[in-house]
Amino acid sequence: MPAKDMYKEMLPMYGEHCLSCQAVHNWVQKFLGGRTCIKDERRVGWLVEIAMLATLQRVEDIIRADRRVTIDAVDIAIGCSHGQAYNMMHEQLGSHKVFPHWVPCQLTPQHKSQRMGLSLQHLQCYLDEGDDMLSRIVTGDESWVHHYEPKTKRASMQWKHPTSPSHKKFKVTPSARKVMLTAFWDCQGVLLTRFQQHDHTVMSAFYCTILTKLPATICRKRPGLPTKGMLLLHDNARPRSANQTTATLRSFKWEVLQHPPYSPDLNFHLFGPLKHLLGERFPDDAVERAVCV
Repeated sequence: MPAKDMYKEMLPMYGEHCLSCQAVHNWVQKFLGGRTCIKDERRVGWLVEIAMLATLQRVEDIIRADRRVTIDAVDIAIGCSHGQAYNMMHEQLGSHKVFPHWVPCQLTPQHKSQRMGLSLQHLQCYLDEGDDMLSRIVTGDESWVHHYEPKTKRASMQWKHPTSPSHKKFKVTPSARKVMLTAFWDCQGVLLTRFQQHDHTVMSAFYCTILTKLPATICRKRPGLPTKGMLLLHDNARPRSANQTTATLRSFKWEVLQHPPYSPDLNFHLFGPLKHLLGERFPDDAVERAVCV
């Protein structure tokens, strides 16, 4: 049968997926020349056939041995093309290279056990005393306050319609000019704030100077609350654990609540909203007046 007649019979059956008339003619010539198989013949650049099950297991072992291995290293190790290695790693094994989740530190089993023990200890004190314990807790911490705090990405969110153009926001870094803020607060609000001189950090002497003013501040802002027997909660930074600081707190007859190492910052609920409100520029030392209570 001529190739043209074959094409006419195939066209109603296969429709738009049918071979072209020229392709049918070419295949007829190949079969007349002695060809009996319709599979592609081997040629230059033919993909290397590999034992898939054994190779997949080998690729899996390579990935488990080195989670940062590259696709080029895998295709060299198993002797295949880059495309085959990519297909095995992504499509067949379901592996994807992702960024790690950054954490402040790696807690050891000892740190976790200590954190659990102190948390249970504090909860037991609350069960014994109730809200009286919370009213006696004074928290202190420091944070840098920049003269310009850019708005966060979340604060720049805005509504848009499906046809609205995408909104762009240029990344802005905080200003280099900044001051160190030391704050003490309790369950009712901020008690005392002090600013360190420019380009200076908080040392034990400066920290003790602030502590000596704290009892009088509590008497003035929290009348009726005894200054003795207060519970001070601060982290384990060097100015807080120095001998001078320990002696000052001992003279107050205050109890220091233990703070587990590498615990979350104590200033999360105070300094975060404060810096969110400071999303503007402050000339010179006006930033100090803006955060003072």
